[in-house]
Amino acid sequence: MENVNLNEQLKRYFGFDGFKGHQEAIIRNVLNGRDTFVLMPTGGGKSLCYQLPALLMEGTAIIISPLIALMKNQVDAIRQVSSIDGIAHCINSSLTKTVIDQVKQDISKGITKLLYVAPESLTKEENIEYLRSIKISFYAVDEAHCISEWGHDFRPEYRKIRPLVDRIGVAPIIALTATATDKVRQDIKKNLGMADADEFRSSFNRPNLYYEVRPKTKNVDKDIVEFIRQHQGKSGIVYCLSRKKVEDLAAVLKANGIRAQAYHAGMENNVRSSTQDDFIMERIDVIVATIAFGMGIDKPDVRYVIHYDMPKSLEGYYQETGRAGRDGGEGICLAFYARKDLEKLKKFMADKPVAEQEIGKQLLEETATYAETNVCRRRVLLHYFDEAYEEANCCNCDNCKHPREFFDGQQELQKALIVIRDVKEQFKVDYLVNMLIGRESEDIRAHHHNDLECFGIGEGKSMSFWNAVLRQGILAGYMTKDIETYGQVMLTKQGRKFIDHPATFMMSEDREFNEAVSEAPQMTSVLDETLVKMLRDLRRAMGERLNIPPYVIFMDKSLDEMATFYPVSVKQLQKIYGVSEGKAHRYGKEFCELIAKYCQEEGLDCMDDEYVYKSANKTNKRMNIVRHIDRRVPLPDIAKAEGMEYEELLAQVYSIVQSGTKLNIDYYINEELEEDFVQEIYDYFMTSASDSIDEACDYFEGEYSADEIRLVRIKFVSEMGS
Repeated sequence: MENVNLNEQLKRYFGFDGFKGHQEAIIRNVLNGRDTFVLMPTGGGKSLCYQLPALLMEGTAIIISPLIALMKNQVDAIRQVSSIDGIAHCINSSLTKTVIDQVKQDISKGITKLLYVAPESLTKEENIEYLRSIKISFYAVDEAHCISEWGHDFRPEYRKIRPLVDRIGVAPIIALTATATDKVRQDIKKNLGMADADEFRSSFNRPNLYYEVRPKTKNVDKDIVEFIRQHQGKSGIVYCLSRKKVEDLAAVLKANGIRAQAYHAGMENNVRSSTQDDFIMERIDVIVATIAFGMGIDKPDVRYVIHYDMPKSLEGYYQETGRAGRDGGEGICLAFYARKDLEKLKKFMADKPVAEQEIGKQLLEETATYAETNVCRRRVLLHYFDEAYEEANCCNCDNCKHPREFFDGQQELQKALIVIRDVKEQFKVDYLVNMLIGRESEDIRAHHHNDLECFGIGEGKSMSFWNAVLRQGILAGYMTKDIETYGQVMLTKQGRKFIDHPATFMMSEDREFNEAVSEAPQMTSVLDETLVKMLRDLRRAMGERLNIPPYVIFMDKSLDEMATFYPVSVKQLQKIYGVSEGKAHRYGKEFCELIAKYCQEEGLDCMDDEYVYKSANKTNKRMNIVRHIDRRVPLPDIAKAEGMEYEELLAQVYSIVQSGTKLNIDYYINEELEEDFVQEIYDYFMTSASDSIDEACDYFEGEYSADEIRLVRIKFVSEMGS
């Protein structure tokens, strides 16, 4: 299908004018019968990468997904692009035999293009026999990291997929995941028998997230209470590893006047659902949860994620911290760390098979490396995902904002590299550290390595010091951990060269975690935090009264400016970021009255009428866009006329309606999208406390494209907020 016009087909089925990122290349790869590996962040449009080729190719695509609860949503969404309901079906344990028989009839008639199957259902002999009789276009393995024992959500059933494919009938495979290290990627491709698959990867960097690790002391509950009070009124998530700690900590927070609730898998479904709704609608500020919380959560303005316990892997940590600041705004990721917690987790692995223990220990050591390091946390985190971060200072983690002393560790690195070489590159970090300090462990005596000249070459320095040398040597590319041998340290070409030709190697010692100091970015002193809380409370109450999400009324940034400049009239309010004349008149009176009363009680000066915010150039461009829309010019044509990308135009239009200007783009939406499609997305925003596209894409699991959701979001905010 090399000559197919994908843009035309994209427009025909999804009403989308252009592809995002690697989507087009991925889809063409699948159409050409190539095995394909996709690493794409949540909300990047993974689902479209298999949905469109499935609609275009002969036969039925088998979509293997672990999330039974989301299958129906996926099926319903893909049915919106066709007049035939049978275009998509699912087979899982929740269906009756009668329903499954109807599904099979549609497939046999050639009606069904996508069949969603849980891995457990795929293993059933009756399903295998049936699928052998049909034409399969390709297999899509969603959440592919579940295949790998090195992944954060390992599911044994996923490792049976390749043998099942061989039994059912060989066809191209597309594997998709939002998070995977090099080891996990290799494991996925090896297990699926797609070693030669073409690979498409996106960046893991989240520049707006601030990373900090603090020592976990006996006062950790008090530390968390104080932190939350410093960020009063903001939404946050606190993760704990045990259900008991979730309930205990939630009780502590509530006893201290914090609007918090517990959330874990052991609770009744209706209680969990009600708690999540309360969080989204800002009736509570904090969720204390196990990792059961967060899948598909639709809230972009989570301002902090706290880890009471460090997760079992950096993949889990990345996924959980990724729920902060998904609107591109402030996102603080605070973790409390104690080495003894990781040691406790290692003990829990004692009854598991040896290979599983080794994997678990290696993942925990990577977590320890991240927590204990004194170098840029962003760099360490991205290195774990095999992505280079070249900046010397990210300016948005505790180590970069408050750097410790660095020194030239040239001689120390050289000694470490010599030890690695002399033990034949066959041992892990702890063994190498013992060699360096001259500690005769049982293993070292067994290998007679205590007789080597390099034994004790690093005497006089602590174990912690040599751990830092090895960790930072790996980060700098002088050595590497071998993934197939659970962490054996090997020299790189650069490391071998360094032994004979050493050069400057700037390093620092690891952190000792002997004092709990808050280094998270704080509000600037000009922002009146007391007033911000009052404005948030008013916004929330108004949202409840009008039955609309609070963000529709005024954005967080608008409230922050109100609490900085103190506008007390509707006219002054229009000078605040994100507040247009219409929005000021519709919602502003109560806010101005509250600010005026507050200023009077506190003896504060209100806003200067000479204050000017908006830039003329930006305003001119926005006016041009408004004029184009008033003349009902198609949006892609407006983008072209203004020299903008289509997605950039949608962002600009959304900014205009978000500030309160009413724009009617129904003329374009009605041409491009079906009525049911629009209503479903519209209803979603009506019940959501968030306007995030990423969160919406998460919720709909790729059933709708990001730009389709953007269009309906513009309609929703224009009608509800103007």
